[in-house]
Amino acid sequence: MKKIKIAPSMLSADFSKFGEEVKDIVSNGADLLHLDVMDGNFVNNISFGPKFIEEARPYTDAVFDTHLMILNPWKYIDRFVKAGSDIITVHYEACGDRLKDTLKAIKSLGVKCGAVINPDTPASAIADVLEECDMILLMSVFPGFGGQAFIKEVLPKISEVYMMIKNCGKDIDLEIDGGINRQNVADVKRAGANVIVAGSTIFKEADRAKIIRELREI
Repeated sequence: MKKIKIAPSMLSADFSKFGEEVKDIVSNGADLLHLDVMDGNFVNNISFGPKFIEEARPYTDAVFDTHLMILNPWKYIDRFVKAGSDIITVHYEACGDRLKDTLKAIKSLGVKCGAVINPDTPASAIADVLEECDMILLMSVFPGFGGQAFIKEVLPKISEVYMMIKNCGKDIDLEIDGGINRQNVADVKRAGANVIVAGSTIFKEADRAKIIRELREI
């Protein structure tokens, strides 16, 4: 079993004091920070861009796990690398037949890469890019807004992708994002996920160290 990593979704942080939120969440046990970039086109929300990430970077040396929910992500990869991203994940739904080339472009810039699929996209969509990936991210909600309920029908797909990764023989993290809480985190771990993204579940708690520890250990 791979080490369980907790990746708080910074979309749920207080943006008015984002640098302090970054330092606080890392000091309370986060393994990496999940940064949701939304363009208002691929998803119906707008969050932040590379400048925001660049200004957050001096507050920590923790891993920045940058999730691009944007159209034509290949146009912006170099900006997010320069801003300080350590991992960049891109959507199959945004890249289509350019997914493999986009992943290769990310790796060519010296950072890790990953492919993302939405709840209604089959696991087979990413079968031919596993060799390029350091991470596969499965959405357990439809992307765009925090605080949504976990879609339990995604659980069999986590198991399917886990087996795909195992059969591939490459060391690839399997990340799950959307509606994760105390009640369902054990299920997603049993299915094979080892990187747990959680936003409101973590940031609404007064004792963030406790909830991060619980999500890791449940």
